[in-house]
Amino acid sequence: MSLEKLSLHGRRLLDRRGFLGTAGLSAAGLGLASLLNTEGLLAEDPATVSGESPIRPEIDPNQPYAARKAPFQAAAQQVLVIYCPGAVSHVDTFDYKPALTKLHGQKPPGIPAVTFEGPTGDIAKPFWDFKPRGETGKMVSDLLPNLANQVDDFCFFHSLSTETSAHPQGENFMNTGFTMEGFPSFGAWVTYALGTENQELPAFVAINDPRGLARSGKNNFGNGFLPAAFQGTDFNAKSPPNNLRRPSGISSKTDRQTVDLLARLNAEHMQKYPGDANLAGRIASYELAGKMQSSVPDVMDLSAETESTLKAYGVEGGSELRGEYAKNCILARRLIEKGVRVVQLFNGSDPSGGNGITNWDSHSNILNTHAMQAEIMDQPTAALIADMRQRGLLDNTLVVWATEFGRMPFLQANGTGRDHNPNAFTCFLTGAGVKRGFSYGESDEFGFKAAVDKTSVYDFNATLLHLMGLNHERLTFYHNGLERRLTNVHGHVVDQVLA
Repeated sequence: MSLEKLSLHGRRLLDRRGFLGTAGLSAAGLGLASLLNTEGLLAEDPATVSGESPIRPEIDPNQPYAARKAPFQAAAQQVLVIYCPGAVSHVDTFDYKPALTKLHGQKPPGIPAVTFEGPTGDIAKPFWDFKPRGETGKMVSDLLPNLANQVDDFCFFHSLSTETSAHPQGENFMNTGFTMEGFPSFGAWVTYALGTENQELPAFVAINDPRGLARSGKNNFGNGFLPAAFQGTDFNAKSPPNNLRRPSGISSKTDRQTVDLLARLNAEHMQKYPGDANLAGRIASYELAGKMQSSVPDVMDLSAETESTLKAYGVEGGSELRGEYAKNCILARRLIEKGVRVVQLFNGSDPSGGNGITNWDSHSNILNTHAMQAEIMDQPTAALIADMRQRGLLDNTLVVWATEFGRMPFLQANGTGRDHNPNAFTCFLTGAGVKRGFSYGESDEFGFKAAVDKTSVYDFNATLLHLMGLNHERLTFYHNGLERRLTNVHGHVVDQVLA
């Protein structure tokens, strides 16, 4: 069809002359846009979007871990994230639903025929009895008796929802704000903005489960497109960082002289490449590694802990895994005491990386799988929180207990497990800046979907950043033409949970 014949209701849309004129103007417009962009005059001003400009932390490339002040007064100076991969069942732990007992064995209207893993079974009552706890009378199941005793100090989110029902993507979304890989983790964003008070230890430590990494691996504590200095340092009580011990054939004096020589050579090299942030960051990382040779063995030495402390955490007297996780909990407390900005403690790992039950995933025999994980997690975690409170650490530290999504109120077709539930799950906070003995939001009568004050993961992360003195809309990093942030373009602070 010729250009002359393009018409609408008898009116010509475009002839050859019009086409050439429009093409010429378009080309000129593209040229002008390129020129304006080159001059930096085309960049979108974030102030026109949110009314405020982005926050760009002033980071000395030679000292990327130096402490930086929060943009506004922060309730918390440090944060401990206790993360439980595998999806803890909210309806069997913290979200009491009497309707499940009344309708046990039935299949009410509205229940889907198929969920993530396949055909669904019947409504199932909680596998553990719920009882009122503390002065608030909060209903918590017998699965987690030690944590249940502290509910008067917890702030629950009962109406959380996420955007995926797959574990790797769920972990990514909870810990980085995106289902895809390659984005900075929450801990990386915080240390990018705030640095750390202790220059002898990493700003961000990821204490992985004794059985290995979670499904999304290092992405859960990675730096993404932020400078590499802000990736979490991975070690636990069982496996200290590599290369911390000096070879037996090298004396401490020789070691010191070698380090001093290397420092002089690095300084001379930096003078040849002033302003090279990547080079400065690498040198700073190596210097921190050198400092860790003395600081990490000290912080990992549990011999100074009292017998009563070891007993309270459950180091002895339970399963071997509980003892190892308990040591990780003590390590987490010691790192917080030393001023580490972000500590991320994992209770669960990728099932492909170990034998038997390795996390909270419970598609079959939930009575066994959840019971095993609870035996490992409950006492040490409760002792960690209580110990931090007794030592005054919660005055300045926010504690986050989280999982990637919940589990269904009905069974799978096998009749013994619960499937993934991205539409409703529970997490809780305690410590600096949050209300105590408080519950926000509600799931429906079955715990199937968030029903009252539905809260997205974006909202949850926005609230965590706010408690650290950071505005989630302004804490950004320019990457691939976009001002990226932890909460993408979503989220709001849940003011109702703030103390």
